[in-house]
Amino acid sequence: MLRAPYAHSAFVAALWLGLGWATESPAQTGAAPLPTWTITVNDGVFTPKRLVVPAGKRIKFILKNNGPGPLEFENADLHVEKILAANAESFVVVKLPAGEHLFVDEFNIATGELLIVAE
Repeated sequence: MLRAPYAHSAFVAALWLGLGWATESPAQTGAAPLPTWTITVNDGVFTPKRLVVPAGKRIKFILKNNGPGPLEFENADLHVEKILAANAESFVVVKLPAGEHLFVDEFNIATGELLIVAE
């Protein structure tokens, strides 16, 4: 049986190795940045109106609402929703299945449509 100080040291070493602290991991070395696209909305109109992105991978959309009113970036089927005030900026990170996905601005249904094609 190990003495108390040695038992504690052995426990700490096992914990340290078990949690991966003894090896480099992406979290420690800085994970690669996500592929990112910027989407600008001017008075309920998306720019660009169509994007092609990789399917099944985490990606980031930077949303810039240039106003004058709020923006509700949404795709109900994928459960994605982000509301931005006028002249605000935010982002969403998604992992889209292959196919076409229509995102809308719920506050500007007539003009606010963005088609994202994941392939």
